Amino acid sequence: MSAPRFWYAGGPASVALAPLGGLWAAGAALRAAFGRPARAPVPVVCVGNLVIGGAGKTPVAISLAHRLPGAHFLSRGHGGNAVGPVQVDPERHDHRQVGDEPLLLARVAPCWVARDRVAGARVAAQHGATCVIMDDGYQDPSLAKDISLLVVDGHVGFGSGRCVPAGPLREPVGRGLMRAQAVVLLGKDRTGVARRLGELPVLRGRLEAESEAGALDGHRVLAFAGIGRPGKFFHTLEACGAKLVERRAFPDHHAYTPVEIGRLINDAEAQSAALMTTSKDYVRLPPHLRDRVSVLRVTVTWDDEAALMRALAPVLKSPR
Repeated sequence: MSAPRFWYAGGPASVALAPLGGLWAAGAALRAAFGRPARAPVPVVCVGNLVIGGAGKTPVAISLAHRLPGAHFLSRGHGGNAVGPVQVDPERHDHRQVGDEPLLLARVAPCWVARDRVAGARVAAQHGATCVIMDDGYQDPSLAKDISLLVVDGHVGFGSGRCVPAGPLREPVGRGLMRAQAVVLLGKDRTGVARRLGELPVLRGRLEAESEAGALDGHRVLAFAGIGRPGKFFHTLEACGAKLVERRAFPDHHAYTPVEIGRLINDAEAQSAALMTTSKDYVRLPPHLRDRVSVLRVTVTWDDEAALMRALAPVLKSPR
């Protein structure tokens, strides 16, 4: 699904659905209250968020893996059918089996998909993991976390401040912040998120394109994306200097068909434009058509590397 506009802009629909959002929040509270977190044999770092949709968790998780020697990833494999625990092999698995994020993570460090996250963490430890980085799972009470980093997109913050379906929140902001050791704030803080965090450390960063500076300046691009917030991808392309002739938004985790991609290829050629998408979308393209689509890859640039390393110190200094 794509995020409804009122999730972030507010309005009558958000107000009308607020009682249902209250029920969602109550359900989340019950789940947390009755959870009995199990300890993994190695430290666990959770990279999560409070909203449904893309906040930048996967690029943050990848950035942490570069700073945590011996780290393995752990994912539920959203969108895939594998129960696991199974180690992701990008050469053998596809997004229908393990989901799209694990295919990206597995190219950086060993990645395990497991519906049972406790079992997944234990298998990772048995295979030499010195720590486990969870991509998502912030609201899962089954596995104890040593460090929980809450990722927030500074451009949209917490949206309307209401829970699903009245807003984008998976749980109330105050309750979610209580479990975090730090907040990762990506991009400019346009909604005043930092003022709501109290004494929590704020790790500021931004998502930047990996392409060379000026590589897209003035280039005509037909952009498409099936992620939580496609507009974020379109904005990034424009910030890189691309001239977007069209923007095509698909549902989050959309599985593209050859017919859909064929039409996009034809439309881009008719407008003398390059066809571009995200890394997550790329792994969901039909393999025989991937060489017809360009990818904008992004990475996290941290404002204060020392602050990030201080936040990770408990794992770096005291592995179990």
